[in-house]
Amino acid sequence: MQKIICKKVYDTANSTLVKKVTCGEYGCPEGYEESLYKTESGNFFLYTNGGASSKYTKEDITRMSAEKAKAWLKDHE
Repeated sequence: MQKIICKKVYDTANSTLVKKVTCGEYGCPEGYEESLYKTESGNFFLYTNGGASSKYTKEDITRMSAEKAKAWLKDHE
């Protein structure tokens, strides 16, 4: 997935996956995934996607500061 935020391109295909967290099983309507990525220029973003009844009903990309990315990683150890 690719998204432009504030004139910067965030692309899952051209970034490094740092960590992926899944909740529920594949196909479960309440299930979802959160994947933290780092771009070549050092920017972080969170890719989210989930089932129809999950908190992420549509796939999306949200940019994150380095501090928030570090906190997200700590919360998902």
